[in-house]
Amino acid sequence: MGRGYFVTGTDTGVGKTTVSCALLRTFAAQGKKAVGMKPVVAGSENGRWHDVEQLIAASNIRADREYVNPYAFHPPISPHIAAQQAGIDIDIAVIERAYQALSSQADIVIVEGAGGFLVPLNARQTGADLARALNLPVILVVGMRLGCLNHALLTAQAIHASGLPFAGWVANGIDPQMLVLQENIATLEQRLEGSLLGVIPYDLEMNAQEIVKILDVVTLGIQ
Repeated sequence: MGRGYFVTGTDTGVGKTTVSCALLRTFAAQGKKAVGMKPVVAGSENGRWHDVEQLIAASNIRADREYVNPYAFHPPISPHIAAQQAGIDIDIAVIERAYQALSSQADIVIVEGAGGFLVPLNARQTGADLARALNLPVILVVGMRLGCLNHALLTAQAIHASGLPFAGWVANGIDPQMLVLQENIATLEQRLEGSLLGVIPYDLEMNAQEIVKILDVVTLGIQ
């Protein structure tokens, strides 16, 4: 059986997919069988879910799409509302079975959450419940912009409250106009217990393959 990581973010649109793809390519370059998983996705363009397609492209093994992405919704809204509108209920047990199927095929499974760590998935459960059900260490993507310190610290607090290991975090430059960027990163380094895995500069042309050179996964302990 393989092992995995749960990638979450301080918000939606902070670069979880980009970081997840970079992690997949990093582990693949180490000779490991790596596969991405997006349990729940909401928001399609022309009938395609780009987050899922990017994870599939970054994986170095082929897996059934029903395992890679058990739940997909067209409107770009909170998953629990999208599911309600579709007349279904997101069942974490279904996602667990899909994860186990992927884990049996791969050395590493990178599971990308939807939105932030506490995004509702159904009437009772959140992304934190999903991460806990999969029992995965968590990697946090911090979208570096005004307000990110509070968002990052609150998310880290929620990760610790879940009982899951906080494996590390990535500082992703999503605002080219952010003031005192380095001071904000230093503040998070001081206050977050997880290791800083990399600082991604703001660059609209940068892709996951280039980010591979930035991320340091040695601290994750996978050899």
